[in-house]
Amino acid sequence: MEMKKRINLELRNRKPAEVKELVLDNCRSDDGKITGLTADFENLEFLSMINVNLLSVANLPKLNKLRKLELSDNRISGGLEALAEKCPSLTHLNLSGNKIKDLSTLDPLKKLPSLNSVDLFNCEVTMLMDYRESVLELLPQLTYLDGFDADDQEAPDSDPEGLDDDLDDEDEDEEGEEEDDDEEEEDCDEDGVVDEGLDDDEDDDDDDDEGAEEEEDDDDDEEDNDSEDEVDDAAPGQKRKRDVEDDGEEDEEDDE
Repeated sequence: MEMKKRINLELRNRKPAEVKELVLDNCRSDDGKITGLTADFENLEFLSMINVNLLSVANLPKLNKLRKLELSDNRISGGLEALAEKCPSLTHLNLSGNKIKDLSTLDPLKKLPSLNSVDLFNCEVTMLMDYRESVLELLPQLTYLDGFDADDQEAPDSDPEGLDDDLDDEDEDEEGEEEDDDEEEEDCDEDGVVDEGLDDDEDDDDDDDEGAEEEEDDDDDEEDNDSEDEVDDAAPGQKRKRDVEDDGEEDEEDDE
């Protein structure tokens, strides 16, 4: 993706002045130059252009508030004067994996009084005799070179001026919101389970009522059957009684 298109994508419907962090890693620069980045990004504090095939930073716009610049894995061999001119507040600079061969290439960085940390891993300049001592002498404002200070103490993970802390806080806030959403979803699920349980109880009550009604119907049927049986039983008895009475009457008539 071209750098201009990537910048428009990273804006996410925001104005350039609203952006404090801009990551353009692995996009494609035109002719090895920075394109699409303007001075409208006046509040930009963190800029990352890793592996974008940069040959020069000459087109970097004026970014007075920029403090952290990632330029590793490019093909920059010089022209660092632009950094001193365009980024006066720079504190962290990563030039690892570039084509920097001589100490003189780093000389313009002396004009960055706030520069605290520089990384030059995998640059040819690191192969020079007394490399660390020479760079720290050339740039006395540095505290850390390639992640370690003059006493070989490793640099802390966070930016001493709080830039990384601010970014981490934003990430934590987003994670907190996601966790809250998950908890709400879990609550909804629990409510759903309770509701289902209530529905099951109601269904059971309905079944019991239906069963009771069926039993009552069965009892009514049995009573009806008993009544019919009594009628049937009585009818033959009455018939026999009438037959006997009739026979008696006939016998009396014969005697007369």
